Amino acid sequence: MKDVTQLTEGWSLRHEDALLPARVPGCVHTDLLAARVIPDPFIGRNETEIAWVGRQGWCYVAELAHGSRHERTELVFEGLDTAAEIALAGEVLGRTRNMHRVHRFDVTGRTGLLEVRLDSAYAEAERVRALTGERPNVYPEPFQYIRKMACSFGWDWGPTVVTAGMWRPVRLEHWSTARLAEVRPVVTVDGLPADGTPAGAVTGRVEVRVRVARTERGTGRPLTVRATVRSGGPEAGAGSAAGTSRAAEVSFTGDEAVLRLAVSDPELWWPRGYGEQPLYGLEVTLADEEEGPLDAWRRRIGFRTVVLDRSADAHGSGCTFVINGVRIFARGVNWIPDDVLPSRMTPERYRTRLTQAADANVDLVRVWGGGIYEDDAFYDVCDELGLMVWQDFLFACAAYPEEQPLRGEIEAEARDNVVRLMPHPSLVLWNGNNENLWGFRDWDWEKPLAGDSWGEGYYLGLLPRIVAELDPSRPYTAGSPWSGSWEHHPNDHRHGTHHSWEVWNRQDYAAYRANVPRFVAEFGWQAPPALATLRRALPGERLAPDSPGMLHHQKAEDGNGKLNRGIARHFPLPEGDFDRWHYLAQVVQARAVAAGIEHWRAHWPVCAGTVVWQLNDCWPVSSWAAIDGDGRLKPLHHELRRVYADRLLTLLPDEEGPVLAVDNQAGAPWHTTVGARRMHAEGTVLAKAGIPVEVPPRSVARPVLPAELLPAPGSAEEFLVVDADGLRAVHFPVTDREFAYPPADYGLRLETVAGADGDAGARAGEATSFDVVVTARTLVRDLLLQPDRLGPGATADRGLLTLLPGEEAVIRVSGCGDVTVEQVRAALFCVAPR
Repeated sequence: MKDVTQLTEGWSLRHEDALLPARVPGCVHTDLLAARVIPDPFIGRNETEIAWVGRQGWCYVAELAHGSRHERTELVFEGLDTAAEIALAGEVLGRTRNMHRVHRFDVTGRTGLLEVRLDSAYAEAERVRALTGERPNVYPEPFQYIRKMACSFGWDWGPTVVTAGMWRPVRLEHWSTARLAEVRPVVTVDGLPADGTPAGAVTGRVEVRVRVARTERGTGRPLTVRATVRSGGPEAGAGSAAGTSRAAEVSFTGDEAVLRLAVSDPELWWPRGYGEQPLYGLEVTLADEEEGPLDAWRRRIGFRTVVLDRSADAHGSGCTFVINGVRIFARGVNWIPDDVLPSRMTPERYRTRLTQAADANVDLVRVWGGGIYEDDAFYDVCDELGLMVWQDFLFACAAYPEEQPLRGEIEAEARDNVVRLMPHPSLVLWNGNNENLWGFRDWDWEKPLAGDSWGEGYYLGLLPRIVAELDPSRPYTAGSPWSGSWEHHPNDHRHGTHHSWEVWNRQDYAAYRANVPRFVAEFGWQAPPALATLRRALPGERLAPDSPGMLHHQKAEDGNGKLNRGIARHFPLPEGDFDRWHYLAQVVQARAVAAGIEHWRAHWPVCAGTVVWQLNDCWPVSSWAAIDGDGRLKPLHHELRRVYADRLLTLLPDEEGPVLAVDNQAGAPWHTTVGARRMHAEGTVLAKAGIPVEVPPRSVARPVLPAELLPAPGSAEEFLVVDADGLRAVHFPVTDREFAYPPADYGLRLETVAGADGDAGARAGEATSFDVVVTARTLVRDLLLQPDRLGPGATADRGLLTLLPGEEAVIRVSGCGDVTVEQVRAALFCVAPR
């Protein structure tokens, strides 16, 4: 059987005349940080202090000593960042120029000093640019000339930290006769009706295509490959299905073999909220009659069907995910690399961040094309949590040359990653690029290109061919946004996917309601991170929207100007009050994203999904994220949990008054009575009614509101509130700055939470968790407890709350030490201050 040795120890990084200890996986920046050669680039303006690191060459060294009974030993790099020359005992083994590929070198019988010489990514990009010629780009960095994580070079939410190193594991593989070079399981389901409800026999089918590498002695020898699907047991892993196993075996003398297995009535894998996520273990073993077992491959798979319905209809061209025959309104978020130093990502961190996504009722995560193909640990968690994955190929916001040396690298990279990721049932879509088809049409690229290649051949030719060849069970789309063909504008909201950025850039968030795209793949609104995150990142700085550190940690063009204009459309812009500015910016972010989702969900099934920009950050920064760079939840995260829940009440502004939408994305009917009240700002109920509603599964109802419930148009004193089954929606006819809010008045008390032993403790601060009980005496709009003001590790289970006079709300706070009522009151904010 093949032996594997992980090469994690004994590495050093050459720096000037010294050898610094190095970690593998890792990168130059993490090693220099550990050696205290550079400051933390996330703090203050240190990003500029360490820019030199990305502009020079580096070398990692280790003594390679090994012995093996096997015929062949190969040195395998799972990820080399990026332009590298690998030498052993002074002899060059090979060169690489792609961060996103696996590289393999024959080192049979060879030992000595192993050197990984890394050229500056800038130098490599300039070399390629000289060969291919200049191409347009939205940022002044050469990322389209090198197959490296594009956002290493900076983005409108990220720092410029140009990495180098062995960012994924390095190992030695010792093997004889033959090894498994490629395993491709194509998983399908037969007999599943269009509505996803089995009426008869359903069969899961697994076609396993195997390619082997052979030694000279192994050439032409008969080999046996066996594939086994197990439902349940340790091989299937967490969340596995219960049942038996199926196996197939074949003998062959060439380099490829195909095995087919059938599983009767498999348990289907579903997106979260639609069913369970049973996983089956798939094991492939390779054996030789004389030598016995040679190699083995193990993954988890799931049985499900996936279709992207792009049919034409009366509204244009649709874009609807259909999983196991069920049409789905996708409740998504865009994912960027969670750390600008991606070698620091761990399985635990992936699980934390993706669990936070699931907690916000997200069911789809789009892996954006300016980042990386994430580690298998990312997709493993998505498999388990039922998070559908939309995977971009790695092209973003630039014209990409189609000539060599890039073309060959791009094909090899795509093949590597399609094969690696295709076992994961969570993966539901391959997408060719981010915004490049749109960019060609709208960003003045065509004239400077003057007929030169720009990537279209990848998105409409090479990549769909690779997906059709290697992974035919999944849909492919050429880009995002993309209308399906050049017959329509690439970002036409009536066809395919749409990116909505005019609203954030130039308009009030009310403009989200101006149209109904078929699928909104990007939209969002900025807000600063949590205060504790800012204080850690900007130590000693007197915080202000335009203080030096705040401006450095705001990478968007005119980002603060757009934040301020967004606030000023609804509130008096605070002058000299950072705390209130910070609160209002976070309120506007949450309201803006909610306004879009509420409107588009109300128009299901014409609109079939929203993917918020963005879930996460890669460092502490003002950005569109719902979770900031230190992992703290913004109010937006709590608002996503509300607007992405199966059941949602919405009051949609309309010229003739608010329209009630009752959205039920659950699998069961929703029978309820909506309580509606027209109220005066001072708390008087002016009119009320109960509105019986019955909403079928996966449907939206629009019951008529009685005329007496509608606030007078333009009223600064009346508003409408509707409630049903613990859900609430409110409508104010005018902006907050025009409405006659009374000064907020509410009572406050702290209650301890009993621990596991039932002992509540003497004071709230002595408990791990405590409840903040707020009792409203007046209308209190968008009450927010910022828990990090009570302690850096504190969290709260609720975000923005609107309370009517006499109502009580409970906010659970965890991870906080001893606090007083006065401290809690200082951490509470609302639209109309006391």
